[in-house]
Amino acid sequence: MVERIPMSKQGIGRLKAELSQLERVDRSAVVRAIETAREHGDLKENAEYHAAKERQAHIEGRIIQLRDKISRAEVIDCSKVSCEKAVFGTVVKLLDIDTDEEVAYQLLGPEEADVKSGSISVMSPLGRSMLGKEIGDEVVVKTPGGVREFEVIEIRQSRFA
Repeated sequence: MVERIPMSKQGIGRLKAELSQLERVDRSAVVRAIETAREHGDLKENAEYHAAKERQAHIEGRIIQLRDKISRAEVIDCSKVSCEKAVFGTVVKLLDIDTDEEVAYQLLGPEEADVKSGSISVMSPLGRSMLGKEIGDEVVVKTPGGVREFEVIEIRQSRFA
């Protein structure tokens, strides 16, 4: 059975755009670079040739990876998710019970998670412990630094939904 990857419309769009760039632009550019480097003679000591071949291998590997992820994507329309509970696509604002600090994260798939931009994976320890919670519920998560406790203070749709 194929393991599905939950992904937002924006996330699948980014992967498709990257795949298109690699297949339509980068792939042919690296082939031209290899041809040009070949014209410089002895391939054993041709750093330009070896760098271009390495780049080609990287591009082909990434294309395979992207095609796999796109084929397994389960696209979820984040604009249609319910905000009654923390579910994929919602933005959950938490209050750290120890520090009184507020943090907000959008729950997304592992391919889209980026803590710096305010999103975490539903597969991460914090993401898993938030799923299904409602406003007022306590979220307890084990981290490398110890157990952290939060309270869910808001659940909303993403402004990017």
